[in-house]
Amino acid sequence: MARLLIGFLLAPMACLLGCAQFTSVSPLAQLERSLIFQPSEFPEEKWSESETPFEDAWFTTPDGQSLHGLFLPHPNPRAIALFCHGNAGNVVSRTPSLWLLNQRHGLAVMTFDYRGYGRSEGTPSERGILADARAARTWLAQRTNVPEREIVLLGRSLGAAVAVDLASQDDARGLVLASTFTSLPDVAAQHMPWTLPHVFMTHRLNSEAKIKRYHGPLLQSHGDADELIPIELAMELFKSAPGPKQFVAIHGAGHNDPQNEDYRQAFDRFLDSLPPAAAPRQVVADP
Repeated sequence: MARLLIGFLLAPMACLLGCAQFTSVSPLAQLERSLIFQPSEFPEEKWSESETPFEDAWFTTPDGQSLHGLFLPHPNPRAIALFCHGNAGNVVSRTPSLWLLNQRHGLAVMTFDYRGYGRSEGTPSERGILADARAARTWLAQRTNVPEREIVLLGRSLGAAVAVDLASQDDARGLVLASTFTSLPDVAAQHMPWTLPHVFMTHRLNSEAKIKRYHGPLLQSHGDADELIPIELAMELFKSAPGPKQFVAIHGAGHNDPQNEDYRQAFDRFLDSLPPAAAPRQVVADP
């Protein structure tokens, strides 16, 4: 995401080159997309599926993209969770987080790669990654035999904006956000306001507007030493959430630093406070 901010120094140059209409096909939009989304390929040579506890999740989006994720089941889960990761890498780099969520916090949890990441097909875009999250949640609901709205949504950085979009439109049993922002233009404006990101950016991910439509439980955390996304933006987002909520400031933590033990305990309390889960859906056999 740091490259996004540097890249907007090139915005005035794009204007001079004749980019009068800032649409999804403009040169500036293509540059912006490459700066926001930084996928890496799946590390086939370092990954042995037979030696891991993770299940492969393959599913298809409504627009026909084949996507890949990883699922870690639990024999008696406290909750079913979908984790939306940040803007770089792929699912393999998130396996330690999934293992911690599974073993420490008792979650059956899935993460997935947005289109263009890892093994997933396609090219990432704002609309695309939001559709990808919906398709991932549908797969997870079917795999665990629970209603989609009973899934807890977790997101970090850019992935938190994806989780907010999903919760605001389709609800969730709970929403957990880490190191995130009000909107992408707000982040860019913190670092280089002279590039007028609120005018020129085509990718918005306006979580501040969306979270007002989510009335369920929220746990939000942020490092107070985050230089990429200032904690003030996180607090503005938190203020906009109308439901029951808690904010945990991680003292001394930067954008990519791990959560501390205080947060882990707060997360456990959050899980314990969630509304009771609905009973699994009954599968009726054909007569």
